[in-house]
Amino acid sequence: MTPRLVLVGPPASGKTTVGTAVAGLLDLAFRDTDSDVEAVAGASVADLFVQQGEPHFRALEEQAVGRALAEHDGVLALGGGAVTSAATRELLVAHGRGGGVVVWLDVDVSSAAKRVGLSRDRPLLAVNPRAMLRTMLEERAPLYAEVATATVPTGGREPGDVIADVAALVRAGQDAR
Repeated sequence: MTPRLVLVGPPASGKTTVGTAVAGLLDLAFRDTDSDVEAVAGASVADLFVQQGEPHFRALEEQAVGRALAEHDGVLALGGGAVTSAATRELLVAHGRGGGVVVWLDVDVSSAAKRVGLSRDRPLLAVNPRAMLRTMLEERAPLYAEVATATVPTGGREPGDVIADVAALVRAGQDAR
């Protein structure tokens, strides 16, 4: 059992919006590894960052991704920083090589900044969201590219268009199996 679709991308790229919609379209379950981490830890992602630190959160996230890739057969959305783990990237590359669909939802800084606003739920963006987003996008782009079997741009696009593109990729992946 492996996910039919794994979504990766930075904060505000649309992973939850697109993931839940595609899951609904294809009659699949949706799962988010940030929610998995929160359930296991009994605390929000933001609180984990503040109280335990990023390394602790990333260790929990790595475990959550491994479990979800092994247990879940629907649509899986990963936290924006999940790809910073070499072990997670290995799992995602193997998933793609095995015929799985891993889609990088790519977003530009301007679109992401508009979507994020001043959200306190995104701990890495709390101080200067636009500057942090720019740095994050630049640093993580090669990591997203490494694990993705396809890239779908989301910046400046209507959600329905992105959802249609991603659903088509999942359907094509099913046909290839």
